[in-house]
Amino acid sequence: MLIRKNITAVLPIIGFLCMVFSPTFLIPALLSLYYGDGEFTHFILSFVAVFVLGLLLWTPSHGQTLPRRKKDGFLVVVLFWMVLSVVGASPFLFGLQLSPVDAWFESVSGLTTTGATVISGLDLLPRSMLFYRQELQWFGGMGLIVLAVAVLPLLGIGGMSMYRAETPGPMKEDKLAPRLAGSARILWVIYVGLTLACALAFWVAGMTPFDAVAHSLSTISTGGFSTHDASFAYFDSVAAENVATLFMILGAINFSIHYLVWHNRRPGDYLRDAESRTFLVLVVAVVLLVAVALKLTGYHDGVLQALEQASFEVVSVVTSTGYGIDDFSGWPLFLPLLMILISFIGGCGGSTAGGMKVMRVLVLAKMGYREIIRLPHPKGIFPVTVGGRVLKDETLQAIRGFFSLYIMTFVILMLLMMLAGLDQISAFSAVATCMNNLGPGLGTVAQTFGDVSDMGKLVAVAAMLLGRLEIFSVLVLFHPDFWRD
Repeated sequence: MLIRKNITAVLPIIGFLCMVFSPTFLIPALLSLYYGDGEFTHFILSFVAVFVLGLLLWTPSHGQTLPRRKKDGFLVVVLFWMVLSVVGASPFLFGLQLSPVDAWFESVSGLTTTGATVISGLDLLPRSMLFYRQELQWFGGMGLIVLAVAVLPLLGIGGMSMYRAETPGPMKEDKLAPRLAGSARILWVIYVGLTLACALAFWVAGMTPFDAVAHSLSTISTGGFSTHDASFAYFDSVAAENVATLFMILGAINFSIHYLVWHNRRPGDYLRDAESRTFLVLVVAVVLLVAVALKLTGYHDGVLQALEQASFEVVSVVTSTGYGIDDFSGWPLFLPLLMILISFIGGCGGSTAGGMKVMRVLVLAKMGYREIIRLPHPKGIFPVTVGGRVLKDETLQAIRGFFSLYIMTFVILMLLMMLAGLDQISAFSAVATCMNNLGPGLGTVAQTFGDVSDMGKLVAVAAMLLGRLEIFSVLVLFHPDFWRD
């Protein structure tokens, strides 16, 4: 009874969010009319169905007070992502005639900015459908809840808990403006601005206007969907690769730092921030390591070629974007495994990147070092600091808890993947690439999840959602205390 009461209380907000999302079907519908690719009806039907669904859920609450409990925000976020991923699958189901599981997988992969796919023959797909895939990643990148909080004052009720449930990173309380809606608007202004700059840069680098806009959507969102099967190798352009590398890095840096740089007119703030500085140092170190390995093993004869490929692929993986100009699963020595491992780190908190986030990894390393220096000084007090800021015990406990749950969840999902028929390497990389919202993996899933069984795809869907919502927001719903008044 209590469970039904809790769910019923948040359904009006789910309905309102569905109505907010429904216009996203209209852009590809207009593109379908322009290109005459025959997908117009599928997008219009999807728009009508989602809008009507939202209206039916929201109308009974008209004039009533919406729930104000803090924990309702977590329920709203998880239910909305579940509902949104299902309704977002409708164009794939009816337009591309994918199976229900494949359509849901593609929709979840887009919204969570994972970039894994079950579709082949992208170069032959209708352009409106290609744009829709890119659009899903763009909206999922910054978060539709954050967008709703930015433009809909109605969602100020319980807005902070929804914002915290969806926004990635350990420092979720940090705001750019006194009011939450103001912070959300700032984030989206920066997001849109970077997207427009990226599209313009791609166009100048030689892409067609369609490809430039489409790839800007999946670059800033660090999603990785492409309009071509060959991904970035299709363009064979160092200029385009350099543009993508730059904007993938920008997408993986905390958007609060972007705001500070813009507000203070001080680019040096990127290096003053401990997390972004650690992230950039990590990227440079791994790029140099991979470039040296590719050169010494003879995989590339030229130093410049090895450095260019290492730069693009490493940035693509560590930012969880997943673009490719080469299949890193075929690289020599330890490099394929290294690439998967760095995806666990991911980008900075408060960015569009996946993974555990640099801040958490940095704090875990500092906590480990603290335990070492405590051995000869058992009575000493050694606070954990980041950027001169002493972290609270609650923050340290939350990071420890997150890491423990992340590993346990990973192991369980990997065993389920093996139960679904994947070998150990494929199962390991499949769960890693989905939980870290990366895309490409190793073995069977190096290029596509098309050959994975339906059970395996459903496990992948669970991994993508858990990774995007950072585990806690989902698992809290399974605790009995959550459903008690």
